[in-house]
Amino acid sequence: ILLALLMAVTRYHHFGSALHLPDASLAVFFMAGFYLTGMLAFPVLLAGAGLIDYFAITVGGVSDFCVTPAYWFLIPAYGAMWFAGRWAAGKVQMRWQSLLPLFGSLFAASSIAFLISNGAFYVLSGRFPDLSWAQYSERVVKYYLSYVTAALGYVAFAAFMHWAAATIGQMRALRGGRTG
Repeated sequence: ILLALLMAVTRYHHFGSALHLPDASLAVFFMAGFYLTGMLAFPVLLAGAGLIDYFAITVGGVSDFCVTPAYWFLIPAYGAMWFAGRWAAGKVQMRWQSLLPLFGSLFAASSIAFLISNGAFYVLSGRFPDLSWAQYSERVVKYYLSYVTAALGYVAFAAFMHWAAATIGQMRALRGGRTG
């Protein structure tokens, strides 16, 4: 529920601004893959993302510029995030050495998701019929970093909160085991 709520409150503004957090959808799918073992959460989150977009466009006045045939390619893009989270869940332990597989898989999956969603948009949206590879490359440079760093930031915050909660739990367990 917390992951769906995070996606809902950030999805309206994809890149963020001084007033709005950037879209957390990539991080949400990664964290859902990491924390949730059942496959049912994936289609539920996909449906939630679609509903959020529908309400943002029909009620919230958000532009429908990105809703094209390429929109369907968000499914494999989010799937890359989900499966990277599942993979990382099997590799991460409560040690600093686990940060490399965690953030390495997140970085790789975010890059793959970018290539899938961005590439599909430029090829299938019909909005860029005369776009050259050089122009496309310029646009990749413009959007790639913010796309990946938003996911990294959200997961870094979640990893810190996970570590803090585990540390507090361990400290309480140690205090509870003492005899007074």
